[in-house]
Amino acid sequence: MSAATRSPQEVFADHGERLGTGDLDLVSGNYTEDAVAVTPAGTFHGRVGIRQALGRLLADLPDADWQLTPRFAGEVLLLHWSATTPEREVADGVDTFVFRDGLISAQTVHYTLTDRTA
Repeated sequence: MSAATRSPQEVFADHGERLGTGDLDLVSGNYTEDAVAVTPAGTFHGRVGIRQALGRLLADLPDADWQLTPRFAGEVLLLHWSATTPEREVADGVDTFVFRDGLISAQTVHYTLTDRTA
């Protein structure tokens, strides 16, 4: 199946499987070459930038328990998420993905990372 024939739902499912491997080169393959990610750590461009942005998030939440609630509207996905580790947590994660030609062309990430007290 070529990238252009994948629906946003298929791309998102594949994205989750690739994230589970921890292979950021593999994960970044779900993004267009000109993708942009806007995160709390800054704005990242292209597949190299995507690897950096995702690497920072995964480094902050290693082996986290993730909870995801996706809502699709055509070529846009609004993803509400939370993640917890023994030391840290995110309770207010929100990502917006924009899809183009069977890949992710833009992602905006909002979250607050806090230390767990209990």
